[in-house]
Amino acid sequence: MHTDRSVVLATERYGSAESWTYLANDRVMERRRDGSESESRGNSIIGVFKSVFLPQGYPESVSDDYLQYQFWDTVQAFSSSLSGTLATQASLKGVGVGNQEATVAAATVTWLLRDGTGMLGRILFAWQKGYIHMNKLDSEAKKWRLFADVLNDIAMLMEISAPYFPACFTLIVCTAGIFKSLVGVAGGATRAALTVHQARRDNMADISAKDGSQETLVNLAGLLVSLILIPLVTDNLILTLSLFFLFTVLHLFANYKAVRSVVMETLNEARLSIVLQQYLSDRRMLSPLEANQREPVFLEFRKTVPIKLGVRLQEVVQSPEELNLALKENNMPYLLGVQNGCVCVCLGPEASVHDEIRAMCQAVWLSSMLSPPTCREQLTQQQQRNWEMVHESHKLIDTVFNPFLKGVEAAGWDIKRTLLDWDEWRVEWKIKSN
Repeated sequence: MHTDRSVVLATERYGSAESWTYLANDRVMERRRDGSESESRGNSIIGVFKSVFLPQGYPESVSDDYLQYQFWDTVQAFSSSLSGTLATQASLKGVGVGNQEATVAAATVTWLLRDGTGMLGRILFAWQKGYIHMNKLDSEAKKWRLFADVLNDIAMLMEISAPYFPACFTLIVCTAGIFKSLVGVAGGATRAALTVHQARRDNMADISAKDGSQETLVNLAGLLVSLILIPLVTDNLILTLSLFFLFTVLHLFANYKAVRSVVMETLNEARLSIVLQQYLSDRRMLSPLEANQREPVFLEFRKTVPIKLGVRLQEVVQSPEELNLALKENNMPYLLGVQNGCVCVCLGPEASVHDEIRAMCQAVWLSSMLSPPTCREQLTQQQQRNWEMVHESHKLIDTVFNPFLKGVEAAGWDIKRTLLDWDEWRVEWKIKSN
């Protein structure tokens, strides 16, 4: 308790943690920690834990969903570590560990083939954009994160099963290696995208470093548990598969809860579609939390009318007449068209982020209104109907877009940047409609 002769000069606080008071007492400045001694001791222990495993400035320096996501991420990492132990034991058994007839050379060749095919698969996956556009790892980080973990569980199941199919052992473990290489690329890329979302002070490096510390602690705990499990599951296939099934269910459930806990304030195709459809139906604007809860987290390999953004001009129009049709009712720096069952958007070089959002809104509305082409319908009739819908979409967006954009910003969405999957083509068109 301060004496009457003490005068408070200043107070200071380290983030949201402990606070201190500066006092003037007989012309001497004294610094005292606020709170009791027991509270200070407890705060000191918690402070050490935070400095090792949490980003500096937590919780102000990270997103609101950080703690919930990291909790479920820790659970899934722990269960994945235990499953990985079972898979490693099976792989070692398959290459001949404990078998007197096995040779070192054969085991080494099998292991090298597994690692080599995995490296090759990693390179091919990162390079081949024709099948999987790498930008989607940013724009659909939740889906690809969940997909990577499902694929990782499949790879580990293959490794556990491989020793019981000796004739195909090398083929099975090489295939599992390829799957794990895809997991490495997709998992690493999506984790980077989620780190960008979590960073509130441009502290991506600090968050990544602390995530690594958390993962190391979890793996250490998994290692200790594995030392107990290994003697129990050796030469016991039923117990091995039972534990693997248990750990896999926990792993997938924790991953689902983790991606569901993420609340991104940037708009991708799915979130923008959800927000726009709700606004057009009842003029109600969804918050980021509401839209993220509705966002699908499983990959969809088929869409009724897919959307392609930032395409070449020939994917939107295929004749001067169609270019004039694309320019009709349109004074924006983008062109829309429907070709081969896809809504295609061609972007001009001067288009802003707001123009990109507007073009995507129009494409989403078109995609929802168009029906797949039928075999009975003639091509000319189908094209005429599509262009009529494009012109109608221009009129609709002219009416609703400005109030929609203001509502989006007021609801807490970040409209300074987007996670829309734009390709790099930019087109300057010369012909103007009459």
